Amino acid sequence: MMTQRRIPQVPARVRAAGYLRRGLFWLAVIAVALYTLLPFAYAISISFRTNAQVLVSARYLPEELNIINYQNLLRDPNFMRTLGNSALVSSITVLLALVVGSFAAYAMGRVQFRGRMGVLYVVLAMTMFPQISILSGLFGIVTDLQVYGSPIALILTYPIFTLPFTVWVLTSFFQGLPAEIEQAALVDGATPFQTFRLILLPLTAPALVTTGLLAFISAWNEYLFALTFTLVNRSAQTVPVAIANFSGYGYEIPVADRVAGAVIVAVPLLVLVLIFQRRIIEGLTAGAVKG
Repeated sequence: MMTQRRIPQVPARVRAAGYLRRGLFWLAVIAVALYTLLPFAYAISISFRTNAQVLVSARYLPEELNIINYQNLLRDPNFMRTLGNSALVSSITVLLALVVGSFAAYAMGRVQFRGRMGVLYVVLAMTMFPQISILSGLFGIVTDLQVYGSPIALILTYPIFTLPFTVWVLTSFFQGLPAEIEQAALVDGATPFQTFRLILLPLTAPALVTTGLLAFISAWNEYLFALTFTLVNRSAQTVPVAIANFSGYGYEIPVADRVAGAVIVAVPLLVLVLIFQRRIIEGLTAGAVKG
């Protein structure tokens, strides 16, 4: 006669401890979400108010949804030109960072040569210097090349802070790829460049998307180089500089106008994150589990 197997009962103390840990976890998640989202939500609320309403009262919700700030900005050809400048400079910067960074990361991660780790640490050390420390040297180079006051000055200088990060991150991904894949391609008659372009590079697509998006965000939000190298030419300025120097539309302190401009600037970044969110998650979690 078969006897039924008893399922052991979980003690009430263990269940209570589990519920407590789960409750504390979700409480921490909610606290982090509120801490990160509330400032942006308050900025959106300010953008739907007039400058007079912002200065008179500090309400968290607007009295009415007023889109006059967005209408003024989107109808302003100068503001739209700065958006175009930011998009152009950031896109070319990302393209240069990914092309040059992928070649450099392949060499650092797959090719064995003396001093490889030393070069990699030098690349990492480049990210430790603040932008202000190299600004005078870059200013001299930009002036000598006669590109001061043009978007080309930003395209030449932005890889200074995007390229080292790209090389360092992509190197770890190339190191994590199985060596058997590369060896099999070489046995089949593929050249090293074909192996890199047709096999290894597609496998690092999540890392390319992640690093490319982070480089785009850095270039899109960069202010110091943009202010210094486009100071004499307003038509070459990017949108962070335009918002900082914004004088408003007929009001002494353009608080709501600037906040509306900041919200508009954040929209393309949010759209890119939503489009590539799956690739970003794959890139951030790749290599966490090996098997």
